[in-house]
Amino acid sequence: MHLDDVWLRYRRGGPWVLREVSAELRPGEIAVVLGRNGAGKSTLLQLIAGVLRPVRGRVSDRPAAVGWVPERFPADQPFTVNAYLRAMAAVHGLGAAAARRAVDGWTDRLGIGGFRDVKLAELSKGTAQKVGLAQALVAPPGLLILDEPWEGLDAATRDLVPEIVLEVAAAGGSVLVSDHRGETVRLPGAARWTVADGRLAVEPADAAQHCVVEVAVSAADVAGAVARLREQGHHVLRVREEVGS
Repeated sequence: MHLDDVWLRYRRGGPWVLREVSAELRPGEIAVVLGRNGAGKSTLLQLIAGVLRPVRGRVSDRPAAVGWVPERFPADQPFTVNAYLRAMAAVHGLGAAAARRAVDGWTDRLGIGGFRDVKLAELSKGTAQKVGLAQALVAPPGLLILDEPWEGLDAATRDLVPEIVLEVAAAGGSVLVSDHRGETVRLPGAARWTVADGRLAVEPADAAQHCVVEVAVSAADVAGAVARLREQGHHVLRVREEVGS
């Protein structure tokens, strides 16, 4: 996905919200969008998602499947959770059986399985935000755009968001996440896109950064797992026995 000299303002003759914005986000990459309130972060994300169109310049190579989660999910709609998510799956081209599996899987994983027959307008802010996250994921996104996705979520789901982001990237999707809470510190290897004064500064991911991942394997496979990890160029720090296992 490319942004090529993008300019955007909301009305003719009005102030430029974004100016001379150029950037690239390749498959499997994650970028965290930073900036003060009102700097234009949400505008940038809506433009990349295709919700807004640039006045000048262009957005190109946008993947066909885009999952977009706005900061506040528009819940005042006359649908149940299940009907809405099934419809969104159909929009992405999923057949009935695939849509059912995807909706069941994401509602269960996000802890909203018990709300499937509840109308969107009757949901709490946090539950509605989970529905917003589910609709962006019912079809595997080639580009996932999350605008302050932690707002209104319970602690368990906030912990789940980085896990989902890393899964999308591992599957070859690109991810953009705006953040003012500091939650994206849990997204190692992410580039930093900072919006200020209508312009975008891009700080690439640190290729030298290392992360520690704990892996649980059966005792019988420890030697083989360690050998495979080392063959792939990973450094095994230590092996310990899980007490009580």
